[in-house]
Amino acid sequence: MISKILIANRGEIACRVIRTAKAMGIGTVAVYSDADANALHVALADEAVNIGPAPSNQSYIVIERILDAIRQTGADAVHPGYGFLSENAVFAAALEKAGVIFIGPPVGAIEAMGDKITSKKLAADAGVSTVPGHMGLIADADEAVRIASSIGYPVMIKASAGGGGKGMRIAWNDAEAREGFQSSKNEARASFGDDRIFIEKFVTQPRHIEIQVLGDTHGTVLSLGERECSIQRRNQKVIEEAPSPFLDAATRKAMGEQAVALAQAVGYHSAGTVEFIVDGDRNFYFLEMNTRLQVEHPVTELITGIDLVEQMIRVAAGEKLSFGQDEIRLNGWAIESRLYAEDPYRNFLPSIGRLTRYRPPREGVQPDGTIVRNDTGVFEGSEISMYYDPMVAKLCTWSPGEAGTARLAAIDAMGKALDAFEVEGIGHNLPFLSAVMSQARFRSGHITTAYIAEEFPDGFTGVSPDADSSRKLAAIAAWINQRLQERAARISGTIGNHLRIVGKQWVVILAEFEHAVTLETDAAATFALFEDGGRMAIASDWLPGRSLAAFDVDGDVMGVKVDLVGSAIRLRWRGMDVTARVRSPRVAELARLMPVKPRPDTSKMLLCPMPGVITSVMVVAGEHVEAGQTLATVEAMKMENVLKAERKGVVKRVAAATGQSLAVDELIMEFE
Repeated sequence: MISKILIANRGEIACRVIRTAKAMGIGTVAVYSDADANALHVALADEAVNIGPAPSNQSYIVIERILDAIRQTGADAVHPGYGFLSENAVFAAALEKAGVIFIGPPVGAIEAMGDKITSKKLAADAGVSTVPGHMGLIADADEAVRIASSIGYPVMIKASAGGGGKGMRIAWNDAEAREGFQSSKNEARASFGDDRIFIEKFVTQPRHIEIQVLGDTHGTVLSLGERECSIQRRNQKVIEEAPSPFLDAATRKAMGEQAVALAQAVGYHSAGTVEFIVDGDRNFYFLEMNTRLQVEHPVTELITGIDLVEQMIRVAAGEKLSFGQDEIRLNGWAIESRLYAEDPYRNFLPSIGRLTRYRPPREGVQPDGTIVRNDTGVFEGSEISMYYDPMVAKLCTWSPGEAGTARLAAIDAMGKALDAFEVEGIGHNLPFLSAVMSQARFRSGHITTAYIAEEFPDGFTGVSPDADSSRKLAAIAAWINQRLQERAARISGTIGNHLRIVGKQWVVILAEFEHAVTLETDAAATFALFEDGGRMAIASDWLPGRSLAAFDVDGDVMGVKVDLVGSAIRLRWRGMDVTARVRSPRVAELARLMPVKPRPDTSKMLLCPMPGVITSVMVVAGEHVEAGQTLATVEAMKMENVLKAERKGVVKRVAAATGQSLAVDELIMEFE
């Protein structure tokens, strides 16, 4: 058996591998860049080696630095995680030459299937249905436009060595093909050190469904069922689940058999994933094979009970798989939500900073029999930097039972877990994830890769409370205010021989709603009485200073995040983020007479939408620009973001230069 594993990665996947290795009694070595000196994976490992500066192309993807760390520590095996060097055949070959075990597939399989162009050719030769496209390398933007036109728009421009949504663009016309080709090359070069690009037909209204395969070095390859990965944004998966709510038994079997046959054709062993596009009639087309552990592997582990990292280690050590295809059972339903450091209210642009609060929900078996799991690589106080992928954690829930009921139970468990997940200090997508869990379309299972674009065409602006939820939140706000007022009365002392009287009648203003609420308390409970005769019983364990509390409102237990902002009360629940102002009836009457302060006018400014580096400025002062014209590009967290003019205008001055690092909302240029 392997004695010491070096994990050639960082963040949550490094922590994930370390956890299984420790359970198996195997020593672990972490590698880290200067930016990750205080990272969680470094603290968890038995040993750690610094491998260079923060940029990944100077540390995590420099093969010689990883080999040097192996020599320093005497590690006899390497787990690559995902991303970075995980699908790099040169790296796997270098380990083989050095006599170090690579916990992954053989070099030949990486070369054959890790390269997206080669894998499609092999799949076609093997009789696997593939998406129409141009499998040859593309020299320049002009050739990209010619090929895209011949295939027929829309097309997908993809990095040959890509993965994780990096180096991918959808083009609907010649202009977008030209621009997308260059952006894809730039991202591919920065992320993988390989800027080869290919183009294929973009199948509209598709589902993205992938098959997990697992093989050993003795010729056995198994299918571990599918994962539904259709909810994506910018080609990056956001929410995954297993199994898929769309597949029937026959399609699942056929997809599994094709995935296994393809893996066997290239002598595959270890864990891998065969990805398919599935149309509305359950026709499926081979997309690519990922010759590594997938980000979303936890949902497969939850429904099969198989630790994929453990199996990868055992396979690499030469062991046979201890189970066969007929022993694999898909049990219950699992959901995964990816927590990203990105601001959903600013079109999901990356966010950096320090996690001033990071408190995940309680993991393990819950009182209702569901399971909560959180794979993460950070802790409270961690720094989220601009150098790496913005994923902070993967929150998973699992429910037992039959397909239909288990799926809804897993979704409901996810909603509660997201309510209980506290993250402060950075922009993050928790409100968006909560909103999806409550959406009727998602809950019904009628999803495609266009889900986010169709359901949030104008971006995410938060969830507005409806009449029912506004009443519940108003009752909570009034209850909190009452406790604060009573506490203040006790602190301020007495007037004569009596405590200061705290009123019972309040006006609660939140969002576009205004509720007159009277609080009545008897020996049994506190009740919120509304002016229309409505009545709610309310109880809670909240105390001043507590940022998360459970509120029982008429039997509905709500996990609500509470912040006191001046005299207002900020409440966050199920994607809603409202500021409640609780006033006496007289103060509320006077407040209605106050003028509203206008917002500052930034309509003639181009502000940096995220912290990042200006990689190009395409215009100069005095230049006339047209709507849709590219003004500048900003690179952040390995993604290149193109900034375009919203309307015609004249550039007054350019305030930023290529290579300059900017904070969010710093001025790039202004217009006349």
